[in-house]
Parts: sequence; C-alpha cells; structure tokens
Amino acid sequence: MSHQIVRNIERADPKAMQALKEFGTATLHEAMGRSGLMKPYLRPIYDTARVCGTAVTVSCHPGDNLMIHAAIEVCRPGDVLVVTVTSDSTDGMFGELLAVSARAHGVQGLVIEAGVRDTAELTEMQFPVWARAVSAQGTVKSSPGSVNVPVVCAGVIVHPGDGIVGDRDGVVVVPKQQVSDVIRAADARRRREDQTRRRLAQGELGLDIYGLREKLNSLGVRYQD
Repeated sequence: MSHQIVRNIERADPKAMQALKEFGTATLHEAMGRSGLMKPYLRPIYDTARVCGTAVTVSCHPGDNLMIHAAIEVCRPGDVLVVTVTSDSTDGMFGELLAVSARAHGVQGLVIEAGVRDTAELTEMQFPVWARAVSAQGTVKSSPGSVNVPVVCAGVIVHPGDGIVGDRDGVVVVPKQQVSDVIRAADARRRREDQTRRRLAQGELGLDIYGLREKLNSLGVRYQD
C-alpha cells in the first residue's frame, strides 16, 4: 500500500465558506437531501464547540499520530483536520500540544474517528474537537499513512478541500463543488422554517401546516370521541 502527503489541494471558495458559517449542521444536512452527516458517535468535547472550514484529511494507523504531525505542515488558515484510522481505535491520538501547533498554523478544529486527550486544556483554549472517544491512552509515532487523500470518516466520504461544519448536533460534510448550491438551498430552507415557526407560535398545528391529517387518514388512523 502506497502512502503520500499531498501538499497542494483545491479548497472550497473562501467567500462561500464564510457564508456557510451562518447555518447549523441540521439545516445543511436537510438542505443536501439528508446527506453528508457523520455518524452521531462523533461528539464535541464541549457544548459550545463550533467549526466551519475546509478539510485536510489524514489517514492514520490506529494508536499512531505520526501523520497528524505531518498534516499540520500542509495546513492553511481556515482548515479543519479530518482524521481517520485504518481500523477501530479509541486511543487518545490528539491533545493539547498538537492543538497548540495546529492553531499556530491556522487550523480551526479537529474531527477524529478515534480518541482525544487533554480535553480540559482543549476546552480552556477553545479548540473545537469532535471525537469518537476521550481517552488518556497514549500513542506512538511509528507508522506511515497519508495526508490529503479521500477518506471515509464516520460513514461519510471526505475529499480534501471539502467544507466541514460542526456544532453540538454533529458534523456535516459539504462537497467543495456544491458549497454555493448548498448555501442557497439552506437559506431557502431557513426562510421556510421562519415562516413555519411564526405559524406554530400563533397556534396553528403541524397537522395542518404539513398536511398530516390526510396522511393519518390514508394510513387508516381514525379519531374517536
């Protein structure tokens, strides 16, 4: 198996990424036809964590963070590290010192399908992380991997340069070629939800707004007094 570090990648348009920051993961997921959402076992290490940036992908051997160190060298301001492992791992592959290094190179946050450590320190420095586990289990720096190749993270394929948005509801991947289209769809969805919110606040029922009475009838549900 070959291993590589790709230095130069095409990233999603920076202006479009700024606009993407306005939307939460739930809205973006729905706007993309309920796609792009990573599995919910990836959780933020603190409730207010929020990130929006472009993916630098990392494929690591489990329990080995050598390639995370290598990835930081090719990061640019606005990037998000997206780290996968070649088999299941909950080892603490990222901690405070790596976060300090990553932040010095403009990294906005981390999504990792493994474990992290030093969560108190990461929270204090407000470095947003979504991880599979929290573990003090240490790692080594011995095995080769790859940087900026397509990876699958928590069930979603991520290409280098894709948009990554994370909040307390999860992490969503927006393909870099679709960011502008997704922004338009998300904005339209938000406008519809604003209108629906006003109607619900005035006492209308979701049964009527969404036409669900007809659905109940078609499913054979009958009212009784």
